[in-house]
Amino acid sequence: MGERCCAALVRLLVLQAAWALSGGQVRYSVPEEAKAGTVVGRLAQDLGLEAGEAEARRLRLVAQGRRASVEVSGASGALLVSSRLDREELCGKSAPCALRLEVLLERPLRVFHVQLEVTDINDNAPVFPAARKNLSIAELTTLPGSRFPLEGASDADIGANAQLTYTLSPSEHFSLEVKSKDENKVSVLLVLTKPLDRETIPVHRLVLTATDGGRPSLTGTMELVISVLDVNDNAPQFNQSVYKVKLPENTAPGTVFFQLTATDKDEGINQEIYYSFSNAVSEKIQDLFKIDEKSGEIRTAGELDFEDTQSYDLEIEATDKGTPPLSGHCSVELKVLDVNDNAPEVWVTSLSVPVAEDASVGTVVALLSVSDRDSGENGRVRCWVWPASPFGLEATFLGSYSLVLREALDRERVSEYEVEVRAEDGGAPALRARRGLRVPVSDVNDNAPLFAQAVYTVLARENNAAGAELARLWARDPDEAANGRVSYSVWDGGLGVGVGGAAGSSPSSGGMGWRPASSYVSVDAESGRLWALQPLDYEELQVLQFEVRAVDAGEPALSGNATVQLFVLDENDNAPALLPAAGSAAEAAAAALAGAGSESGTLWAWAAWGAPAGQVVAKIRAVDADSGYNAWLRYELCEPQGGKGPFRVGLYSGEVSTARALDEADGPRQRLLIVVRDHGEPARSATATLSVSLLEAAEAALAAGSSAASSSSSSAVSRSAAGAELGPGAASAATNVWLVVAICAVSSLFLLAVVLYGASRWAPRAAVLSGPGPTTLVCASEVGSWSYSQRHSRSLCVADGAAKSDLMVFSPNFPPPPPGPAAKDTQPEPSALLDTPKHPNPDWRYSASLRAGMQSAVHMEEAGVLRGGAAGPDQQWPTVSSATAEPEAGEVSPPVGAGVNSNSWTFKFGPGNSKQGGPESKKQTQVSFLLRRKGESSQYSQ
Repeated sequence: MGERCCAALVRLLVLQAAWALSGGQVRYSVPEEAKAGTVVGRLAQDLGLEAGEAEARRLRLVAQGRRASVEVSGASGALLVSSRLDREELCGKSAPCALRLEVLLERPLRVFHVQLEVTDINDNAPVFPAARKNLSIAELTTLPGSRFPLEGASDADIGANAQLTYTLSPSEHFSLEVKSKDENKVSVLLVLTKPLDRETIPVHRLVLTATDGGRPSLTGTMELVISVLDVNDNAPQFNQSVYKVKLPENTAPGTVFFQLTATDKDEGINQEIYYSFSNAVSEKIQDLFKIDEKSGEIRTAGELDFEDTQSYDLEIEATDKGTPPLSGHCSVELKVLDVNDNAPEVWVTSLSVPVAEDASVGTVVALLSVSDRDSGENGRVRCWVWPASPFGLEATFLGSYSLVLREALDRERVSEYEVEVRAEDGGAPALRARRGLRVPVSDVNDNAPLFAQAVYTVLARENNAAGAELARLWARDPDEAANGRVSYSVWDGGLGVGVGGAAGSSPSSGGMGWRPASSYVSVDAESGRLWALQPLDYEELQVLQFEVRAVDAGEPALSGNATVQLFVLDENDNAPALLPAAGSAAEAAAAALAGAGSESGTLWAWAAWGAPAGQVVAKIRAVDADSGYNAWLRYELCEPQGGKGPFRVGLYSGEVSTARALDEADGPRQRLLIVVRDHGEPARSATATLSVSLLEAAEAALAAGSSAASSSSSSAVSRSAAGAELGPGAASAATNVWLVVAICAVSSLFLLAVVLYGASRWAPRAAVLSGPGPTTLVCASEVGSWSYSQRHSRSLCVADGAAKSDLMVFSPNFPPPPPGPAAKDTQPEPSALLDTPKHPNPDWRYSASLRAGMQSAVHMEEAGVLRGGAAGPDQQWPTVSSATAEPEAGEVSPPVGAGVNSNSWTFKFGPGNSKQGGPESKKQTQVSFLLRRKGESSQYSQ
């Protein structure tokens, strides 16, 4: 195996060396008239191809104008004779007869040049212009030694096969003389050796034989018929036997280019001469040239073409009019001069299109052949490509060029090139030729789809219909066909959607768990239309962020991404929900005292006869799952027609209080219907039924004591309610027990009130409201109650069962009052803290960004905060309008830099417009709210 590899390597090296020595050209020779199928040479082997590679790479000949009569065997790769080879037909008298062939090899594309020499064989016999030659020779007057030119024979072969020798049949009067004019031409002369005697031999018949130098030799004969004439014994004579003339090929027809003159020593009619072409001149030449019989002027009759014939040999006879006529002979050798009358010719022998746009520099696009029929400088051709980029020409052989790629292509910039190959010869003036080529560029997938926007912001209202169109996305791919066909898809990419929070929240952060974006929205693969798979619920999802991927159909596929931020806008789709009682003993006792006839679902409360106006007897608690303005609740009491009841309800607090002092005329029980409405469009509402029992003062005190003593246990209330349903004896015993308990509880409360009152009297009052001090932190517990001072408490309610963010309130620090006795007057009384809150400004709104950014819906049942002033503390309602009609309007705004997921907000209370007049100048109070989730650290600053 190793020896075979070494032998193959040595053979390859030898072939490469032989190829380099021969200048990259293979030469073969074949004799003419070879039979069809004759093997000229093993072309595939000489080109260094392995067995079977010639057929695989499509080894073939490229036509070069005329028929080559040879072909390449596809199976063996050998060069074979395909038709009759006639050297005389192919090359005429040119020697050597060499045919230039181009061999094309694909994968990769290569071109080789083969020179095929057709050798001559002796297949043509000498031929005389005529089979018989008639001569007239005067007797006596013609002296021995006189010479008579004869037309020589011609042989179509070349070389030794065309070298002729002449012999004359035996004669005592004539001999043959052969003279060489030059290396290619000879003159045959018939020499008179002995004077003629017409009376002895009037006619001499001789045979002139021409024999070529071939093996075997071939011969041709011509009969000479010599007539012996009498009288006219002087023939016309030219001053020289050969005349040489040069004539440009662009000479116009009819141009006189030479004039002959011959003389005759005879006199009279024997001296008159006329000129003519000899019989040896062909009719074709006689059509090109004309001679004047009288003057001897020679002129052109047709157009000369150097590329067709470079020279002409004109045999001229000058014949007198004697009897018999005598003639003299001369030869005019005309050489045609080349002029630049042929433009270069450009052929495309092979074209490989389209060209891929990622084709490497140096890729062969086309093979070209350039030629010029002129010679010398007129036939020297210079070629180039226009435009100069991105293609160029490389010369591969004489007259052969390759169109190659010089620069990288980009189909998206130029999809097709119009290339022009220009050729110019070296003549004066120069002639030019051009050949246009159309080179299309095929596409490759080199461009990824690109969206018009990197981030799309989409707003969608909740409760939208399933399948509703949300937006249209569009990505552009400059590639064509499948490489530019874009398909769209929602790409989750591991990014979750936090239900009830921002995108990417974990299931433990509160909500319904991790859900992919594809469960909410889908995108049409062809049009990019984004549509909802299901109705969106703002209470479940506020912000959905996901990515849409655009992928083309190329190989390999390329993709581009765009981020879509879907903001769900809140709709008023949730009615207020009433919260159950907080489980206080007072309500349970009121229900027990009301007796066993209470209705299920009715809220119970008690009040003492004689209670003053403004006393709070109950509080209605409700929550709305919506957000912002849709979740802002107001409470209304349905009054009976034609009268006004003894109770009223706080518009925004839900507190049920007495509208006037109660008396026995109001009856033992009052049934109140309270309507809770939100501020949405349209507004939604819920109703609550409150049953208020009117008791004696002792019973009311007993109920109050019962509620204070059993506030830590709801079972005691249940037992007291059960006792109310027992018989008269058991009820009396239970009443005594609870009376003792009530007296103890009231006594304890009284002592506690006295202690607190004394502490408040002797404590420095400026530290409570007026003096500077540390910020009071108030946090909401899981059940929702909070207090913002030790003297005033309200409730904050959140939806049961849902994890809410903690609420931290920073109470304001008021500046100290001016010194003097008036400082005591500015100290607010505790009762002032219980004033009825003012109604909110109607400009209160939540913006879309505020609703989208809040993590949880928080309902503030009482948003009033303390505001210090000359008239004592007051409560204000928040508003976002800074130029409202009420001078006490406030402001609400997110902190600087807060986004849609911000949990921190700042509220300002007090006069919102300093330009509005009022009875007094009130100061603004700013309260910062920080909303955080459960489990997060509480970080705040004053």
